[in-house]
Amino acid sequence: MNLKNKKILVTGADGFIGSHLTEELVRCGYDVRAFVFYNSFNSWGWLDTLPKKALAKIDIFAGDIRDPNGVRKAMKDIDIVFHLAALIAIPFSYHSPDSYVDTNVKGTLNVLQAARDSNCSRVLITSTSEVYGTAQYVPIDEKHPFQGQSPYSATKIGADRIAESFYRSFNTPVTIVRPFNTYGPRQSARAVIPTIITQLLNGEKKIKLGSMRPTRDFNFVKDTAAGFIAIAETPKTIGEEINIASQKEITIGQIAAEIINQINPKAKIVSDDIRLRPEKSEVERLLGSNEKIRKLTGWRPKYTLKQGLKETIEWFKDKENLRQYKSDIYNV
Repeated sequence: MNLKNKKILVTGADGFIGSHLTEELVRCGYDVRAFVFYNSFNSWGWLDTLPKKALAKIDIFAGDIRDPNGVRKAMKDIDIVFHLAALIAIPFSYHSPDSYVDTNVKGTLNVLQAARDSNCSRVLITSTSEVYGTAQYVPIDEKHPFQGQSPYSATKIGADRIAESFYRSFNTPVTIVRPFNTYGPRQSARAVIPTIITQLLNGEKKIKLGSMRPTRDFNFVKDTAAGFIAIAETPKTIGEEINIASQKEITIGQIAAEIINQINPKAKIVSDDIRLRPEKSEVERLLGSNEKIRKLTGWRPKYTLKQGLKETIEWFKDKENLRQYKSDIYNV
């Protein structure tokens, strides 16, 4: 499918992955509308940091994904929607699960209803590797069982299944895109890699972290954005659930050691109990299969972990970027 002839909507365009995806779509010359979360500060999130020349090419729509009327208006004349708007922080979902149902489940339903009413030609729903829970086998392919180990992951499972039902019930052209652990510039401090980097760059000698045991499959954000676009470019992905994964795993302890080595080898890791997930909620192992996305789209990651970390660290070294992070507190 030639995206240049299509009107594209990105929900959650003000967020981490959404801003990178929006920026890449604009760079490619596509016609993009960015759905950002309405607020009284008139902030467009990370889109505010884009060059003015790029920002001028984006049709900004401020609204709330929980509002079906606003979503329907944002979807007017849209051919392809990349739905990324979501609440994502796992610790916050422990004490505010209602918010996650409203945003992740009902918000996704709003997008699907609007897409069905407007005869949208492609609907890409963003899932998460957290829906799998701790790996029962590796690499985790798209047939792996689901396990809701946090309210966040449970709402994403629910959103995925509603999306599947629209494909099967109404022939809505849905694809469920399931990125594994994405990292890179602009990621919030609630994620482990920015947590480590910001503590180090602010001069901390004792780096506070939770469990060192779990393994993750990390993908640089530019590779994740490229995966979304590759999936949208072929009709072979309609009706499918597709991982975006590097098919490599590393423990949190190992990645912390790599970042410390790049910034300040004298720093030490200390355990901080407040950062530990409840025992049954911790996802101990994630290692994703990328066989399906490679077969259907030809996508492969371009960045090694070392390359991606280097680019991420350089971004955080910019004082204007670093000052937006509160490294001295635990960000949920």
